[in-house]
Amino acid sequence: MKRENKLRELRVHYSSSQTPSLEEKITTSAKAYEFLIKSFDKKTIGCQEQFNVLFLNQANIPIGIYKASRGGITSTIADIRLILGVALKSLASGLILSHNHPSGNLTPSESDIKLTNKFKEACSLLDLSLLDHIIISPFGGRYSFSDEGQIN
Repeated sequence: MKRENKLRELRVHYSSSQTPSLEEKITTSAKAYEFLIKSFDKKTIGCQEQFNVLFLNQANIPIGIYKASRGGITSTIADIRLILGVALKSLASGLILSHNHPSGNLTPSESDIKLTNKFKEACSLLDLSLLDHIIISPFGGRYSFSDEGQIN
């Protein structure tokens, strides 16, 4: 009797309720921040780290935001394989990483810097552009790795 190999079928679902306009084009960290800040849970931004990613098409027009993880008071997990998998499935050309620091301190930690560098390397292998990594304070304000010359 022949045994049938049963594998799970993978499906990618992509839908858009609106057509993007050139007005939405991300050209600065300030514009990216406007999109990203809306994706953070306002009730927990001051006590729980969240990691969200903005995906962009070739023209730097937003495709969507992926809420990658929620963590604890001082950290959260950003799984590079899952995030880049979503980027590939959504046909993104670029991405902007973001996470909040509940303390309000906008200085990147050593682990923030290492993670950004790992994403830079991984994105370059997949022909994706890592455009920025933005740290968000619950009290307003942001730190942009791109503005500070840390993403080339």
